Amino acid sequence: MIDLKSFYASVECVARGLDPMTTDLVVADATRSSKTICLAVSPSLKAKGVRNRCRLFEIPEGLDYIIAPPRMRLYMERSADIYSVYLRYVSPDDMHVYSIDEAFIDVTGYLGLYGCTARELGERIREDVVRTTGIPATCGLGTNLYLAKVALDITAKHSPDFFGVLDEQSYRDTLWTHRPITDFWRIGPGYARRLAELGIHTMGQLAVYPQEPLYRMFGVDAEILIDHAWGREPVTIADIKAYRSKDKSLSSGQVLGCDKDHAGGLVVAKEMADDLALKLVEQGLVATGVSLMVGYRLTPGEKDELRRQMTAGAAEGRVGEHGMRARWGEFSTAGSERLEPPTNSRAEILRAVVDLYQRVADPDRPIHRLTMSLGGVVPEDSGVQMGLFEDGAKLERERKRQEAISAIKHKFGKNSLLKGIDLLPEATQVERNGQIGGHRSGE
Repeated sequence: MIDLKSFYASVECVARGLDPMTTDLVVADATRSSKTICLAVSPSLKAKGVRNRCRLFEIPEGLDYIIAPPRMRLYMERSADIYSVYLRYVSPDDMHVYSIDEAFIDVTGYLGLYGCTARELGERIREDVVRTTGIPATCGLGTNLYLAKVALDITAKHSPDFFGVLDEQSYRDTLWTHRPITDFWRIGPGYARRLAELGIHTMGQLAVYPQEPLYRMFGVDAEILIDHAWGREPVTIADIKAYRSKDKSLSSGQVLGCDKDHAGGLVVAKEMADDLALKLVEQGLVATGVSLMVGYRLTPGEKDELRRQMTAGAAEGRVGEHGMRARWGEFSTAGSERLEPPTNSRAEILRAVVDLYQRVADPDRPIHRLTMSLGGVVPEDSGVQMGLFEDGAKLERERKRQEAISAIKHKFGKNSLLKGIDLLPEATQVERNGQIGGHRSGE
């Protein structure tokens, strides 16, 4: 597995003609506030104690560093450039792109071709990335996907040559006592907290723990935890390539820059519904249902109650009514509605979203987060029939209008054609049209 070190920060350094390993730079949108999260921190700043994903105000005073605004389009282009370097050595069938800056590569079948060991080929590819793009890279080598990832995350990042190697035996010999357990792939704070309730703080302890309590606590995920504790992973890149999800969906989510009242949240929800409906038309799809999650901040009193519950060993705390579930200082209400018949009509989807919002959104709380999903997505030509009382001519006119809107936006930019709702003070679509993944595109 190859990882690009502090990728966004390294791209910004190279673009400025600076050395990514010695330049003090953070990637952050300083126009938001000092509380904005740094998307990347250069290696030299990390060495000075600046942690990754910190907020701007948390960077110690007295440090002289560059603040680079995010340019997500540029990062995507550089990621594609690096992918083209990988293609010089292996087929796309033997690669799995895990994220914008990480990729798994199965080199098993190429060692005879290149007449070298797996480590030598990994070094060759990594050096080619650095030579071609100037972006420093780290490599983890393992006998399966899991060990390659752990070799990258734990072993390579603490190695002077940025290369880590693990097999099942060396994994057990060197990492069974490693702490914290959250350093291991797929074990986040929630899993770590639940494992700690069982007295498990290391992978070695997890490996020898009785399996029945693990299955009671984690269900089928216990199998993954047990395999990983022993350094095993049966899934291959070929399995990933062959996988096809039974259910498909389109989704959109926003963490709002400033909390909205009930009416303002409805404006944002309508914009999200409009955008998702347009994507359905563009891709020739229809949806069979819509779901909505509305998130709120906890009040100070509710945070204190959540801390009390977590201290007592509860992973989650229940707050209020409507199925509100507190977690990490926030809670949410959620619901879903079926679309009958399946549709990509903006009017029908908007109607369902408005009804859903009025049903699940708490009118007395400021809204901090919205997540919307269109589920049961299938192709239009998959045999879905119109409803008996639907106006076919009206639906056709609406579809042509959506296709025209899509064509204009693709040719002249997303903000070239806007609805009146997009210009309201509460609206966020104009700003989001200039973003990729919730961050500034740099265009």
